[in-house]
Amino acid sequence: MPQPVVKKRSALDLPSESRRAVKRSTRSEAEAAVRTLIQWAGDDPDRGGLLGTPARVVRSFEEFFSGYGEDPVAILQRTFEETDGYDEMVVLRDIRFESHCEHHMVPIIGRAHIAYLPRQRVVGISKLARVLEVYSRRLQIQEKLTAQIANTINEVLQPKGVGVVIDASHQCMTTRGVHKPGMSMVTSHMIGTFRSDPRTRREFLAIISNPATTQLSNV
Repeated sequence: MPQPVVKKRSALDLPSESRRAVKRSTRSEAEAAVRTLIQWAGDDPDRGGLLGTPARVVRSFEEFFSGYGEDPVAILQRTFEETDGYDEMVVLRDIRFESHCEHHMVPIIGRAHIAYLPRQRVVGISKLARVLEVYSRRLQIQEKLTAQIANTINEVLQPKGVGVVIDASHQCMTTRGVHKPGMSMVTSHMIGTFRSDPRTRREFLAIISNPATTQLSNV
């Protein structure tokens, strides 16, 4: 079996977005904040049904925002060079994800399609889904999420091109504000040949637009 190549990190491997160090609140501080919000909403945080709610909310937030504790660059470090000359597009489509809007902290739920055109190295397909998961488990806007995924794959794998398309529903529009259920927002970010070569871009869009010709539900 081909052995994975663990690429040493350098300054060039880092995503373009720099992250400032943030001092995290304690669990007790977070639970106290939830109690304050319950009281602000008009209920009694000390009534029986709500006594355990602050702790449950904090545990939920640990899961919702676990992406802050993970490094998407490190996920892509283990790559494979022995591909028997494979140099065609690699596409992972219909990846369901859940995120939260950074403006209202309500869910964004959708599907992502990720593709890249290898130059020399390929990465395990689960790693592409993991990069999506890490970035989506942070407070987000869809445009930034789309760009972060594409830019990180491009900067670490250095392929000939990267394409990312996300189609998602935003509960900040469906459950509040304008209350428009059934809508979805589509964003895309194309790099390299996906941007410069219309044929590559058309092939990618055709692949993610057409339903699978083989039934995979029982695989």
